[in-house]
Amino acid sequence: MAGREKKNYTLLKKHQLSYNHGNSKVANYGTVYELTDYDEALVPKVYHSFSLTSENSSKFIESYFHTKKLDAQLRKFIASTARMDGLLNISFDDFMKVKLFAPERCEQSKISRIINLIEKLITLQQRKLEILIKLKQSFLTKIMANNIDKNPELYFNSASIKWLKQELSNLTIKEFKGNTKLNDTKTGKTEYLDAERLNGNVPLFIDKPINTLKSDILILWDGSKAGSVYYGFEGSLGSTLKAIRLNPKLVNSFFVYQQLKSKQDVIFNKYRTPNIPHVIKNFTKVYPIYFPSMAVQNKIARFLGNLDTLIEIQQKSIKDHKVIKKYLLQKLFI
Repeated sequence: MAGREKKNYTLLKKHQLSYNHGNSKVANYGTVYELTDYDEALVPKVYHSFSLTSENSSKFIESYFHTKKLDAQLRKFIASTARMDGLLNISFDDFMKVKLFAPERCEQSKISRIINLIEKLITLQQRKLEILIKLKQSFLTKIMANNIDKNPELYFNSASIKWLKQELSNLTIKEFKGNTKLNDTKTGKTEYLDAERLNGNVPLFIDKPINTLKSDILILWDGSKAGSVYYGFEGSLGSTLKAIRLNPKLVNSFFVYQQLKSKQDVIFNKYRTPNIPHVIKNFTKVYPIYFPSMAVQNKIARFLGNLDTLIEIQQKSIKDHKVIKKYLLQKLFI
C-alpha cells in the first residue's frame, strides 16, 4: 500500500479493538471488534481504534458492546444521523466517555472464555452445515441423469437403471395458477401460500378452501425470483405462484422436485422472459425431466430427503446456539 494511502488507515495490533461506528440493521449504533485472526491489520482511520490496560480483557469489552447494553449511552453522544460516508456522528472523545461495569480481570477472563466457547461452537456448526449443503449438491450432480443414453455417476443397485425422458407436462395430471389475494380474505383455518410464506415467514390463515397439496410442486411464476421451486406446502395458493400436480403412477413428486431444485439456475437463465421476470408460458411443455423406475426414484427421494432432514437439524442447531449466546450476553453483563 502506498504511503499516502496508509495515512488513511490505523495499524491495529492483535487484541487491540476498533469501533466501527457505521449504522446497520444488526448494530444501529455501531459495534466494537477485537483483532484476533492476524498479528496486525490496517483499519480505516475513521474507525475509533484503541487498546486496553492490562486490567481489562479485550474479548470482554468486545462482547460488552455486542450485548447492546451500551446503545443508550452511544445514542446520547451521536450528534445527528449518519454522515455522507455512512458513519454515525460520534467523536473519539465522546466514545471514550462510555461507561462500562467491569469486574476484576480474572472474572472478565472467565466470561470471555464462555463467550469464546459458544462462538467456536457456532462456527463449527456453521462449517458442518456448509459441508452438508455441499455434500447434497455433489450427490445431486452425480445421482441424477442428464442424458437417457448415459447412466448417472452414482446409482442404486437395481434390476433396471435405465432412465427415461419426458417433458414435465406429460407427467402432470393438473397444473394451475394461484388466484387467492390476501386483501380479499378473512381470518380462517387455511394457510395462505405466497412467496413470503414459502421463504420462511410466519404463516397466515384465511377463510379459503385448500387447493394445494403437500405433494404439489410450487413454482414462483412472477417477480424477481420467478422460477424458484418449492415443495411440501398445503393451503390456498397466492396469485404469483403456480402448482404442478404430478401423476403418482409415473413419478415420485419429491424426486422431481429435487431434480428441478438442482437445476434452479438453469430455470432462471433459460426459462424466464428477459424483461419483466416471469416463467415462460409453456414451461411444463418444454422442460425435460429424466427419471428411472419408480423403485429407484423412491430410493433417491428417501436418500435426498434424509440429507434435507440433516440440513434442517443443523440449521436448527445453529439457531439454538445463537439463542444461547444471546442469553449469555444478556445475563453475564450488567
